[in-house]
Amino acid sequence: MFRSLRLFNYRLWFAGALVSNIGSWMQRTAQDWIVLTQLTDHDAAALGITMALQFGPILVLMPIAGLMADRFDRKRLLMWTQALQCALALALGILVVLGTVQLWEVYLFALLLGIVTAIDAPARQAFVSELVPDADLPNAVALNSTSFQSARLVGPALAGVLVALIGAGPVFLLNALSFGGVIAGLGLIRRSQLRAVTRLAPAKGQIRDGLRYVRSRPDILVVLVMVFIVGTFGFNFPVFIATMATVEFGQGATGFGLLSSVIAAGAVVGSLLAARRERARFGVVVVAAGAFGLSCLLAALAPSLWTFALTLLVIGVSSLTMMTTANAYVQTTTEPAMRGRVMALYMAIFAGGTPIGAPVVGLVANGLGPRWALGIGALSGAIAAGVAIVWLVSRKGMRVGRTETRFGLKLRFDGNDDHDRELATQEIAILTATAERTS
Repeated sequence: MFRSLRLFNYRLWFAGALVSNIGSWMQRTAQDWIVLTQLTDHDAAALGITMALQFGPILVLMPIAGLMADRFDRKRLLMWTQALQCALALALGILVVLGTVQLWEVYLFALLLGIVTAIDAPARQAFVSELVPDADLPNAVALNSTSFQSARLVGPALAGVLVALIGAGPVFLLNALSFGGVIAGLGLIRRSQLRAVTRLAPAKGQIRDGLRYVRSRPDILVVLVMVFIVGTFGFNFPVFIATMATVEFGQGATGFGLLSSVIAAGAVVGSLLAARRERARFGVVVVAAGAFGLSCLLAALAPSLWTFALTLLVIGVSSLTMMTTANAYVQTTTEPAMRGRVMALYMAIFAGGTPIGAPVVGLVANGLGPRWALGIGALSGAIAAGVAIVWLVSRKGMRVGRTETRFGLKLRFDGNDDHDRELATQEIAILTATAERTS
């Protein structure tokens, strides 16, 4: 489960990223809280706009960011993006501490942070392949998600307590300080132990080459469609949790932070389960998408705070199982020379859909209530799983069958593509419980 941590460079990266991620989740929680309770009167739409501004640049800058990740030194690029994020957190924290911050200023800082993050994300994803050998890449990707979600477990709860005790301003300043962890880790990484990567030489049409490569891979296209649907309409957790906590269950900052940590606890479990697998499988993405939709439906119907918290745990497991496996599948089956551009497209589709989904979900939460907003998340999981199943049935000859020990879905190989052949040999388990053979 933790085999990638045996490598010195990856240990440094993991530790630095963990510290920085805790600070980032603290800031996200504090930012959501001041928008919802201090700068507006529990306006979920304003919270959705903030998220849209923060994630929108990923959509616009995706082609350039992916090309930068393939062309420039990723370590140096990451040091610049982390330093800029530190400066933005420091400036916003000063405004909040002084008590002069306004809603439009939060919008502006969210947009600037989104621009820097758009450049940071594909470089961060692709840099992992320089830290570990290919055999350990799925494990390293899963451990990255574990780091991110462990921070999500600690950060919101810590932010909720700190906001209640000392206010939101110092939380932003602590986040600025936390970026020192990842910057220090990057500085100490031994360049001699990094895997050699051929940098992309400047030439025309390189962005189009990346898009053509993805079009030639129907399995990756289906994964990207699923990620877009769930990422756009399902992964709006701040809207879901904040409105359910305040409107449905009457909770304050501490309750909101604790609920955010519950879903993160499930996410940690999901990412650790992904780390145990030797390789990322397409079928796991499909099953996890369906489980995500079902768990969102149960959350929408939860009658009490504690039952809602229990369903959030399941949402965390299923959501991170899906996204971590999808991320690892795309990375490990993509040619190294294309990895930066493909991962930029992946991140754009995953996070870039938020400007579309977050305001919609926020308006639904305002108009119909947060339970209906969760219903949209449930529908997204069901549709995503349905898209994959339709493709498997129509293109791969999937059929339901019974083996000697379990029921499952089998794929029949009808093509010549190597990736099709790999998919065709997989069995997508539906019932994994063993059973004795009967007459």
